[in-house]
Amino acid sequence: MKILVTGGAGFLGSHLSEKLLELGHEVICLDNFYTGYKENVYHLLDNKRFELIRHDVTNPIALQIDGVFNLACPASPVHYQTNPVQTLKTNVHGAINMLDLALSNGARFLQASTSEVYGDPEVNPQSEEYLGRVNPIGIRACYDEGKRAAESLVFDFHRQYNLDTRVARIFNTYGPRMALDDGRVVTNFITQAILGKPITIYGDGSQTRSFCFVGDLIDGLIKLFFADGVTQPINLGNPESISMRKLGEEIIELTESRSVLEYKELPSDDPKLREPDITKAKALLDWSPKVSRGDGLRITHESILNRMKLQN
Repeated sequence: MKILVTGGAGFLGSHLSEKLLELGHEVICLDNFYTGYKENVYHLLDNKRFELIRHDVTNPIALQIDGVFNLACPASPVHYQTNPVQTLKTNVHGAINMLDLALSNGARFLQASTSEVYGDPEVNPQSEEYLGRVNPIGIRACYDEGKRAAESLVFDFHRQYNLDTRVARIFNTYGPRMALDDGRVVTNFITQAILGKPITIYGDGSQTRSFCFVGDLIDGLIKLFFADGVTQPINLGNPESISMRKLGEEIIELTESRSVLEYKELPSDDPKLREPDITKAKALLDWSPKVSRGDGLRITHESILNRMKLQN
């Protein structure tokens, strides 16, 4: 297949592009490089089945493709809150443009949604049936509500035009190629630990997250895309949750750092709980994470350490 990956030079997009090429597909990587990096796909440029295009999905584009993975959107609060209007445009206008492109080609479409559609949940773990608890006027709404609107568009295109669609609700993912300045917890903690700086914990550190290694997540995305008849939203993530305090302690131990935990005020609308119910992913896709948090953090630490050495 000839597959378009929007946000293809980003953290997830570059790993996805790489895996699709390994499976024998042609890949068109589309990115405006707001949070993506050419360095993430340099090693793919010599592959004749790979094409890199600089483009913003908020503008239409004409391409001949068989499938679309729509991953375009800054995913960390630091980046998506810098320009919230553009974030919302990317989620909504970008989804419309890529859905129109898929429709014109009769292509299969996968929307990269997020666990943030559940907001600050009242139930734990979160199943796909839970409708969420999102603040529509908060500082995170440009991303949370933008992704919810994108899901609405996907299902409207499916119902109205019979477009072949998929929705992946992606929970916290980590691994090599994460941007060191993206403000996300794993990169923050590991970078602070390497430098011997205090590990920044927001609130009392009791809030939980679940972390899925990038290789596992990419396998889930590909299984969902190629599964027949799975049009409902599917949670993809690791169901093993951990408190931020415990994660900080694990990373200090892993890196043999002298860092200490430093507590700061909890940001507005920051979710207290985040844990996926992956019952449907197991049943419909035969998918569940394989990489342990210990192994994943070790690989990520080595990757970040090497990048920091290169930068110096």
